[in-house]
Amino acid sequence: MRYVKLGNTGLQVSAVILGSMSWGDPARGGFEWVLDEKAAQQFVGAALEAGITTVDTANVYSGGSSEEFTGRALWSVAKREDVVLATKVYNRMRPGPYGAGLSRKAILHEIDASLTRLGTDYVDLYQIHRWDPDVPIEETMEALHDVVRAGKARYLGASTMHAWQFAKAQHVAELHGWTKFVSMQPQYNLLYREEEREMLPLCADQGVGVIPWSPLARGRLTRDWEQSSARQETDPRSVSLYRDSDPGIVETVARIAAVRGVSRAQVALAWVMANPVVTAPIVGVTKPAHLEDAIAAVDLELTPEEYDALAAGYQTRPIAF
Repeated sequence: MRYVKLGNTGLQVSAVILGSMSWGDPARGGFEWVLDEKAAQQFVGAALEAGITTVDTANVYSGGSSEEFTGRALWSVAKREDVVLATKVYNRMRPGPYGAGLSRKAILHEIDASLTRLGTDYVDLYQIHRWDPDVPIEETMEALHDVVRAGKARYLGASTMHAWQFAKAQHVAELHGWTKFVSMQPQYNLLYREEEREMLPLCADQGVGVIPWSPLARGRLTRDWEQSSARQETDPRSVSLYRDSDPGIVETVARIAAVRGVSRAQVALAWVMANPVVTAPIVGVTKPAHLEDAIAAVDLELTPEEYDALAAGYQTRPIAF
């Protein structure tokens, strides 16, 4: 496993980041397809054994049970200082005006709740899951800065927003001497490349790490276009996000994978990793083969011709958050 510095920081993350949206308790708001705690322990243990030291979760995943499963799985086999742990805040956790969003009150409550569920005193990377249009960005950035000053987070990150919003947040933090974001977590894969317009160039210019979510387009890049999956059948976003995508891209992934004698997932992941702006993709797993493919993709180098062939069929589409 390779390790890469996250942007301009000294924090090193594994070249593959283990996503934990794949497990949780369906009774607490999780999808029907999420795995139970025993499976979470198995996958976390296997990932750590393979050298994957970075794990990403969020307070909202399965109503907080993903954080609980992740924390218990990690600390049963790993030392806290050997793991890079990331979580997120923004989405609704409970009814009421402070049960979601990025107000000071919500952030300071949710960081404590996440730390309790994760069984740790701090997270390495605390990320805002979305932009909150109802809260002044000054309030959000100062609250996040206070989280860092309190020792509850080592670094700050953001996810899924317009480039102008991210730039504004960074400017506000710099203007006041507050902690800036060191990473951006956008959607980025062969079926969704809109971040290439502004966000990725902004991150490259500012030395911000990029850790994409859904690098396999929720599995659409790993199977024939007509095939479905349990997630696709129960998660409307799996359909809506890629409804207008070109099936020809999926066919190209399949063709190159067949010629190379590797899985489609390895090819699609290798394409994302080949972008020099990308630090490490976040990969969710529900089967052992998913983890094996992610690890193997780290060492798979595409030829320039393969890279261009994979990129050739893409057509711009509306930005999707």
